[in-house]
This record gives sequence, C-alpha cells and structure tokens, in this order.
Amino acid sequence: MTAELLLEIGTEEIPAGYLENGLEELKRLAGDCLRENRIDLTGGLDVYGTPRRLVLIARGVSKKQQDLTQEVTGPPKKVAYDKNGAPTKAAAGFAKKQGVSVHELQTIETSKGEYLYVKQEIPGRPTLEILSERLPGIIGEIPWPKSMRWGEVGFPFVRPVHWILCLFDGQMVSFEAAGVQSGNNTFGHRFMAPEGVNVSTIDDYQKAMENAFVVLDPHERQQVVLKVARDAAANVGGVPADDPELVQTVANLTEYPTAVCGSFENAFLDLPDAVLITAMREHQKYFAVYDDQGSLMPNFVAINNTMTRDESVVCRGHERVLRARLSDANFFLKEDRKRPLLERLEDLKQVIYQAQLGTSYAKVMRIEALTAYIAAQVIPKQIDRARLAARLAKCDLVTHMVIEFPSLQGAVGKAYAELEGYDEEISSGIYDHYLPLKAGGALPQTQIGAVVGMADRLDTIAGCFAVGLEPTGKADPFALRRHALAIIRIIEDTGWDLSFKALVEKALSLLAEDITFDFDDTFGRLTAFIRERYKNMMLRSDYASDLVEAAICGEFDRILSLRPKMEQLTDFALSSEEFTPLALTFKRVNNIIKNQGRMFSVDPALFKEDAEKDLWKTYQSLKDDVEKCIGKSDFLDALGMMTRLRTPVDQLFDHVEILTDNEALRENRVGLLQLISSFVLTIADFSKFSI
Repeated sequence: MTAELLLEIGTEEIPAGYLENGLEELKRLAGDCLRENRIDLTGGLDVYGTPRRLVLIARGVSKKQQDLTQEVTGPPKKVAYDKNGAPTKAAAGFAKKQGVSVHELQTIETSKGEYLYVKQEIPGRPTLEILSERLPGIIGEIPWPKSMRWGEVGFPFVRPVHWILCLFDGQMVSFEAAGVQSGNNTFGHRFMAPEGVNVSTIDDYQKAMENAFVVLDPHERQQVVLKVARDAAANVGGVPADDPELVQTVANLTEYPTAVCGSFENAFLDLPDAVLITAMREHQKYFAVYDDQGSLMPNFVAINNTMTRDESVVCRGHERVLRARLSDANFFLKEDRKRPLLERLEDLKQVIYQAQLGTSYAKVMRIEALTAYIAAQVIPKQIDRARLAARLAKCDLVTHMVIEFPSLQGAVGKAYAELEGYDEEISSGIYDHYLPLKAGGALPQTQIGAVVGMADRLDTIAGCFAVGLEPTGKADPFALRRHALAIIRIIEDTGWDLSFKALVEKALSLLAEDITFDFDDTFGRLTAFIRERYKNMMLRSDYASDLVEAAICGEFDRILSLRPKMEQLTDFALSSEEFTPLALTFKRVNNIIKNQGRMFSVDPALFKEDAEKDLWKTYQSLKDDVEKCIGKSDFLDALGMMTRLRTPVDQLFDHVEILTDNEALRENRVGLLQLISSFVLTIADFSKFSI
C-alpha cells in the first residue's frame, strides 16, 4: 500500500538567490530520509517553491517501512558458557542488550570458532510515525548561506516560519519545527488571497494555490515572466533583454508575476549601455528594452508580484525610482570624465589589494610585467599595447561609477577608454580580462584581453599561495579554483603553446620582488593545485580517471598538448597489442625505483652485462626521435617507438641483478631504470593504468 506526502513550509520572503538550492537540498534530505528508514518510494519526489513557501510532494510512498532481519554476533561460546554449560554473565549481558532471553541465543560457526548469535525479525513501523519524528530534523538541516533566529525560537532557518502544512495519506502529520505546530492549513498570495485554506490531498492543495494566485513551479513562473515581459515591451514596439539570470531572479521574487513597461528621458541614452543596463538590472531588477535594430530604447519592463488596478500609477512609481538612479549615474559619468582613466592609476596606491600582498597599484605593476612576458611569446607585435591595457585594466575601480555599481568593473573601464579614444583592442581588452566571469562563461574575445586576464589570474593565485591563502575544503574566498580553470580554458581556446611552469616561475619571481616567501615550496603547491584543477576538468569531460592520471602525473607543463596526448593514449590503449605488456613492464620499473630516495647518474663504463648495454643502446637510438615526436604532439608515433624499450627492459630484469651488493653497480643500474622511467614519463605514467 502506498500513499502521497505533502509538506509545505510557509515563511517570510526567502532571498531569490537562496530558493533554488534550498529546494534541491530539501529534495535530497527527504530522499535520504526515506532510504535510510527503508521506506519505499515508487512514485516521484518533487519540490516547488516561491518566496513564501518550500513545497515537497512525494507520490507512491510506502505506508510502512520494510521489515528488518537483524543478525548480531556476540561473544565466543567458550566465554558465554562455563564448563557445566551454564550461561555466564557475558551470555546474559548479550541477551539483555539484544532484548531476548538467554534461551533464545543461538551459536554460529565462524573462522574464529563458535560464537553466540541472534537473528531477529523487526517489523517495519508505520511511515506516519517516522515522518513525525524525522521531518523537524529535515527542515532544520536544510543548508542556507545565512540563517536567522527569531524571538525565543532557537531553530535556525533562512527566514521566520509562519506555518507548516504536512499531510500523509490524507492524515495530518503532527510535529513541531521552528516553534510552529504542523497542520492542514495553508495560505495563498500575501496580498491577493491572504485567507487560510484547509486541504486534505495534493490535488486539493494544487487547486487551492491556483485559486489563490500562487504559481508554485519556479520553472512555470519563469515562463510567465518571459511572456508578460515580452507582452509589456511589445506595447512600445520593443523586446526585453535576453537575460535568463534576471528571469530566474524575478521569478524567485514573485508568486504571481505581472509586468508593466515604463519609460525614462531620452537624454539618459547618452550613458554607456552597460551603465544603463546595470542601473536597471542590478538595483531595480528591470529588463532593458531594445528596438528591432538592437539599440536600447528609453524604456524598461518591471515585474510586479500583484495584478495592478492602474498601470499608470505603478509605472510612475517605477519611473521615479529609476530616474533617481540614472541621474546619479549621469552625475558620476560627468565627474569621472574630468580625469583621464590612466591618471587614476596613481589612486590605486591608496587601495589595499590584500594586507600581505600590498596595494592594487603593486598588483597592476606585476600584471603589467607578466603581461609583457606572455605577450612576447604569443603576440610579440602587440607588447606595448598589451602593457597599456594592463595599466588601464584596474583604473576604473576607483571611479565614482564602479564604486556605486561594483558589477560594472571592466565594463566602465572599456566605456571610458572608448570615450577617450583608445583603439578597440585595448578598450575591449580592459573588459575582456575579467572573462570568464563564472565557470563555463564566455572567454575573452581579444588577444590582449586574454593575455592580461591570464597575467591577472596568475598573479592572484601566486600571491595567495605565497602567503598561505590557498583554498581549504569548500572554502575558496579568492575564487582560486575558478581562476585556475580560466587560465587553462584560455590557453586551450587561444591555442597558445605556453610553458605553464615558466609562467608560474615568472609570476612568483615578480612577486618575490615585493614580498618574502619560500619560492620552491610555493611553486610545488601551486603547480600541484593547477594540475588537480585540470584533472577534475578532464574527468568532467568523460575521460577515464586512470588515463587522466597517467597523462598528467608524469609531465604537466604544455597544457595545449594534454588533450591530444590523452586522445592518442586512448587510441594506443585500444588498438595496440603492445599497450598492456608495455604498461606491465614499466609498472615493474616503477616498483624497483620508487623507494630509492634520490636520483642516480648513469656511467656506461660501469655496464657489465649485455642486457645493460642493449638497453642503453636502444634508449640512445630512440631519444632524439621520440623528443621530436613529442614536440609535434605526435604521441602515438612516440609510443610506437617506445615499445622498442620493452624487450631490453625485460631482458635486464631477467638477466641482471639490479639491487646487487656492489654499491657502484647497484646505483648505476637503478640510475639506468630511473632514466628510462623519466623518459617514458614524458608521455605517460603507466603505473596509473588499471591493468
């Protein structure tokens, strides 16, 4: 027998950015609870939510948990009974703990001898009872970025809880959470249907919400937002901005979205587009409106949470608020334009970037030097322009506009640079150097922006690692993981064959001119960090874990060559009969050398056996050709050549005592294997393959 579960947590307005994750966590916790308590779920488990409510609906929930067969092993039989066969205290204690009489104890034969044993059939409890016990904990365990406590209630939650509706199989599930007793009562829209409503089934509840001006499904509300925004913009012959993130935000701010289209003075269109859009979007959650040519119109669309009796009154209210914002922006623009952008570079000397890393000015100087280093390798004809873009890149941080609208950093710099007559590559580079803004986001569209962006991120990562601010667990306050992935993505996108180790060394060398730190230790931790980010990125790209480990553990420098290497390693593993024997041979090599502690040199004059000489000769004949293939990323050809090492290595193991008592011979032979291993590691660490 199955039933349906309905849980609604009614709250004060939940922040828009918290809602989606809160619903996912509620779904996860509820699913875990059912599984842990052996409660079958044959139907769906769905979550819905609005700013005022979190809703969980489960169908096909078993009315009782599964019966449990519990088998418990106790003390050894020889300890549980005395020589006369009478039960000892050990037997009596075990029986009492398991809730059975001594006479019900059984014995079982194990590898260690006979032990006492109890097998119990524990009948499943009613699901209603379990839900009553567990639901308060589930509600309290939902993780939020920030939680509140209110009144005398010691229950932390995202916002104060006003009601809890909970029904199972048509019955009320009784419990208390956040100082609120559960019931069968819910409430509609705060303004348009505030009266309480009693419900007894999920269908009753859903109909009640429809009648009470509540669109429960966040995705359905997003579609409503899109429709009403387009309809409102169409009234003035325009279309709203294509902004999925804003659609999600306003959908999570409303229960019943409606829209109005307002206007502002044409003079404000003289503001840079980015400023206009941000003033509307960031502070007021308004959609900008475009004409059929893609140009901004002096209009906006505002999403409301109620039906309006008089749209003109509502529009005037929105227009008044926006006019004040745009007037401020216009004032900031005029004030900022009184000084050239580059002149503001000196102002950065008064801005602390990070207490241990100095000022933003010092950071810009390092970025400029690192930009020049990178540009010399990839865009040598644009070094001077790239350096100029690097000097300009952070100047907008001290403008009135960015201080008021922080999200406009980069965009304001670009707009001001264009107004001052800088060319497109430099102006766009100022904005581009911040890209990607998030994981998977758009990459820089200009080469200068890509170079400055890499320099900026490398300096940030180097600085944080140098002063011990690397990420720990989930904590990553400086977004170093995102910066590392951005560097990797930019290199792959541009096709620049840069030495990653050389970039890190240069970044740390520039940093060492400003602060003191352990260079070698920082270099090791930083490169390991970037390698781990690359590894995780590749695993998300569906490459096999052992393949990724094998490709990047041995040599992690030329990032551009790593994907071709993994693809060709995959081809080699699937198509060559030599793959498995070669991998096994070099696993054997690694087993010999892994605990040697240091690298040994090789002196061919100390070779005593033909197998040593043959391996050395084969290595010497292959070395140059393999290096040429690797330089051209022809890893498949290089692997084919390396298969010629397998037979002489096997011969060495079969006919030569590697770890001989003669110290000079032993070190020379280990050194030979170390040299061969290092040679193979330029392509892959075969010990990582699961064979």
